[in-house]
Amino acid sequence: MILPIDLILLFFLVIIAIAAVTVKDILAAVILTGAYSFVMANVWLQMGSSDVAFTEAAIGAGVSTALMVAAISRTTRWEK
Repeated sequence: MILPIDLILLFFLVIIAIAAVTVKDILAAVILTGAYSFVMANVWLQMGSSDVAFTEAAIGAGVSTALMVAAISRTTRWEK
């Protein structure tokens, strides 16, 4: 594992997690959780676990984000 890449990925994970929790727009929070899953897939890939990285990218960043966006389209977008 390459330490500078690991630290950069960790930094992005922390920033995205804080932003996803603090944002008031629900659609932005869903997009940020999708970005978190994508960065986490890169972490898994950096650790040498390509099967887990592929599953995280397909399910976590792809399908889950699409389902949450579809659910948001049927509800209100902004938190009160």
